[in-house]
Amino acid sequence: MDKDAVRFLAAALAIAIGSIGPALGIGLIGRAGAEATGRNPEAATSILTNMILAIAFAEAVAIYALVVSLILIFVA
Repeated sequence: MDKDAVRFLAAALAIAIGSIGPALGIGLIGRAGAEATGRNPEAATSILTNMILAIAFAEAVAIYALVVSLILIFVA
């Protein structure tokens, strides 16, 4: 394999593996938020605020994986 093929394979693996965790995390956060809102509808605004904050933190991990894969493609 030449250098370009290894770079593209490493970038593909970085974004694939790096996006699995945030995808599962966001799904679990959404499920927990829906369950909490169903159990206590009066606290929906507080639950929504905390849920959006947690989703933003989980999404940051996917953005880091994207940055790593772009660095592998264009810099390495």
